[in-house]
Amino acid sequence: MTTTTLEGRPLTASPEPPRRRPAGRRAIAPYLFLTPWLIGLLAFVVGPMIVSLYLSMTDYNFLQDPTFIGFDNYVRMFTSDPRYLASVGVTAVYVLVSVPLQLAFALGLALLLDRAIAGISIYRAVFYLPSLIGSSVAVAVLWRTVFGADGLVNSALGLLGIESTRSWVGNPDTALMTIIALNVWTFGSPMIIFLAGLRQIPRSYYEAAEVDGAGPIRRFLNITVPLLTPIVFFNLILQTIYAFQAFVPAYIVSNGSGGPADSTLFYTLYLYQQGFTSFQMGYASAMAWVLLVAIAIVTGLNFLLSKYWVFYGDGDR
Repeated sequence: MTTTTLEGRPLTASPEPPRRRPAGRRAIAPYLFLTPWLIGLLAFVVGPMIVSLYLSMTDYNFLQDPTFIGFDNYVRMFTSDPRYLASVGVTAVYVLVSVPLQLAFALGLALLLDRAIAGISIYRAVFYLPSLIGSSVAVAVLWRTVFGADGLVNSALGLLGIESTRSWVGNPDTALMTIIALNVWTFGSPMIIFLAGLRQIPRSYYEAAEVDGAGPIRRFLNITVPLLTPIVFFNLILQTIYAFQAFVPAYIVSNGSGGPADSTLFYTLYLYQQGFTSFQMGYASAMAWVLLVAIAIVTGLNFLLSKYWVFYGDGDR
């Protein structure tokens, strides 16, 4: 029998409210999806870092169990290893010279490519290609040949009436410069990022400045540079970290020796020599941790100094 109301309409049961999952189960669900990533992080990042930190305080050569020696490896670096100090100097010069040159070159080309001309997309793709292959072994081998005694550079100088038989990669005064040139040549990634930043600057700013009589240089210094400083800062951080970790060009150009006369003995190359040539894995681990701390300090300083020169769209620094 159907129950009715006083008005004669059938009385139906109200629908049950939707069931909610317990709060605890909802909180656990995201971590279940993150479990594969967390396992990878612990197994391939955090775990090896902890082991490396322990090995940095040991004498370990793959052939015997690690022997704990405290901070002796760190003391040895700065007191009794001249090649270590030489590698620090070479890497510092490489970072301080190659990164600004690369960013300046990338910004200049980005300004040239930020134009509405026919086939501009093709030009952008062509200029980006060096970044795809610039850090490969094949390009490093080619670079060593180009700057060799019978390479393309000396042939080009000969066409200009300058006879040269020197090997640019075999001369201690110029070997590092050839590797810096290779890093500058791989300008594609920062160039693309600069292009994206230039596209975000409103054209009305340039039009207003042009009406006020500002020339190209004035517009570049007063509009482009200030509004592009966040992009410059981003590229500076990335390219500085990459420069500290450079390895392949120095290894290939010097045949793994860091020569001539340790002029291309990059920090990472010397770390490799200690760990996988001399089998001093404890010492190499200590070097790796010093490099990590150095990169962290340089990055932190860049962030601290950025408030004096990086300008954001909301007027803050």
